[in-house]
Amino acid sequence: MRLAYLTLLVVSCGSLAAADWPQWRGPAGTGVSSEKELPIVWHESRSIVWKCPLPEWGDSTPAIAGDAIFVTSHTAENKLLLLKIDKKTGKVAWTQEVGAGEAVRQTPEKRSVQKFHQLQNLASPSPVTDGKTVVVHFGNGDLAAYDFDGHQYWKKNLQDEYGSYSIWWGHANSPVIVGDTVISVCMQDSLADLRDAPVESYLVAHDLRTGTLRWKSLRMTAAKAEECDAYTTPLVCDIGGKTQLVVMGGNQLDAYDPTTGKQLWFLPGLVGGRTVTGPTIAGGTIFATRGMRKPLVAVRPGEPDKKGELPYRSIAWTYEEGTPDTCSPVVWNELLFVVADDGIARCIDAASGNLKWKERLKGKYKASPIAAEGRVYFLNTEGLCTIVSAAPRFDKLVENQLDDETIASPATSDGRIYIRGKKALYCLGR
Repeated sequence: MRLAYLTLLVVSCGSLAAADWPQWRGPAGTGVSSEKELPIVWHESRSIVWKCPLPEWGDSTPAIAGDAIFVTSHTAENKLLLLKIDKKTGKVAWTQEVGAGEAVRQTPEKRSVQKFHQLQNLASPSPVTDGKTVVVHFGNGDLAAYDFDGHQYWKKNLQDEYGSYSIWWGHANSPVIVGDTVISVCMQDSLADLRDAPVESYLVAHDLRTGTLRWKSLRMTAAKAEECDAYTTPLVCDIGGKTQLVVMGGNQLDAYDPTTGKQLWFLPGLVGGRTVTGPTIAGGTIFATRGMRKPLVAVRPGEPDKKGELPYRSIAWTYEEGTPDTCSPVVWNELLFVVADDGIARCIDAASGNLKWKERLKGKYKASPIAAEGRVYFLNTEGLCTIVSAAPRFDKLVENQLDDETIASPATSDGRIYIRGKKALYCLGR
């Protein structure tokens, strides 16, 4: 079976252009860019088109549409900000204070109340845009929509409406837009062993322009305690000619109809632990990592049984060695590229699951790699980006260093690369 490297983009794009990067992991949510003439060599005195200082700080990826770039930040004063940056000049066009909140690092209880990992704060979810409206979500539950002039359409707080978050390390799932609907996901500790009524994990959809509730679907799996937690973003894709919302977490992979919230199929028993690494898709195969560095699986959804459960034979192959805890995989042509948090990068044949190469890269990794023009860009936490050929033999092209901490994944648009650091947003171009 031959695998295409580009998945079909089924998100309604409004006024989006091909050069836009409208959401977490790009146009199709897969980390694959169709951009040409992207920069290959850069450092603090070369190839920086502009550098925009940001109010510290956040881990969210920029969302790009037309000449607008949107980023979120959580300031030292606990303000939750949405910034619009002019793509041509790198100047901040406007800043909106969406809300306020504290990233609590310690709690009296080990469970029941969310606390935040030191590497993230309330500005971890990435914005999403359809080219006319931008939606932001923060770890305190604030969900809000704005037009491109900074006027707020609506605002809700998911904790106020559906209960306090019980996720262990801070809510970080990014929303997605499908047509005129924005969809959010919350996967958290059910606390089923501590209380009579378990805490709900759910998907919820709102009207993009009005915020009106469209649907809400429970997502309760067999996972327990921290295994329930997932920080992944839904993947909107075409499977068998049908638009599906694919979700990974809680020891389960499943899919939903984005128009109704009805579960279409589910594959349980993917036991691992809390899940940070999001799924990707190429050629009809979904690639997902079971949580806590457990095996990577390649799933080819077929016909589910009467209950909607996929047979275990839907798993085409499993790869067990050195899988990532945080960084999502990316596919180019027939090759799957992953990097573990400790910097071990691997190239795996996407059809068979056979290892092509394994090499150590410098540093630690949290950002997910992107692929473009036959190259893979691996960005570590200290501003170093290693570029390798997207090839079955390891070919390191260059290492590029920026003077910043980098947790957020890169974005591309109009032949440029955008890297969000703790201190600034960089625009890199040839």
